[in-house]
Amino acid sequence: MALALFDLDETLIAGDSASLWLEYMVAQELAPADMIAEEQAMMSLYHQGKMDMHQYMAFTLQPLAGKTRQWLDSLSTRFAEQVLRARIYPEGLARIEWHRKQGDELVLISASGEHLVAPMARMLGMDHCVAILLDEEEGMLTGQTRGTLSFREGKVARIDQLFAGDDNLWQGSFGYSDSHNDLPLLRAVSHPHAVNPAPGLRQIAAEHDWPTLDWQLNG
Repeated sequence: MALALFDLDETLIAGDSASLWLEYMVAQELAPADMIAEEQAMMSLYHQGKMDMHQYMAFTLQPLAGKTRQWLDSLSTRFAEQVLRARIYPEGLARIEWHRKQGDELVLISASGEHLVAPMARMLGMDHCVAILLDEEEGMLTGQTRGTLSFREGKVARIDQLFAGDDNLWQGSFGYSDSHNDLPLLRAVSHPHAVNPAPGLRQIAAEHDWPTLDWQLNG
């Protein structure tokens, strides 16, 4: 058994779940429309490797402050079914199934919020979900995060926390991602894979002879 670590956005699905979620919230009149332009500016910094993830999360979680976890879980489950399911790459599903048949430990790991990643982990039949945790007080979301953010080096730290005590944790492990922000994770695993990689990661993958996978939606 080995770890099989899959990024979500632009790796298993076409698009970014957090950006799509904000558009969904605006369409449902649950967030102001002017948030979209600012979020896109922040995402541009993400692709340049310059994003402040704490700042991004604080901004995008504003519409959730004061909401209940139950309300959010219901809305995000509908969002996953209505928006994200159709964006899943068939080749990604096939790769997940290959690992499942090997008896590997399947982990969906993302720098998106747990409200977006958890429904997808259930949909994909993953064994574990690692995402940015949302803070709450007395049953109400605060609009803030808690714990180590699963972003860049934080992804490696969160895996170490999840499987604490396993001395052979990374031995024979697999990693799949599209982003150079995930280089710490890809360098930690035994078998890194660049999936639909951004130009920076594609170049690094070529230099290190990492497999490059170009997945597409059917049709």
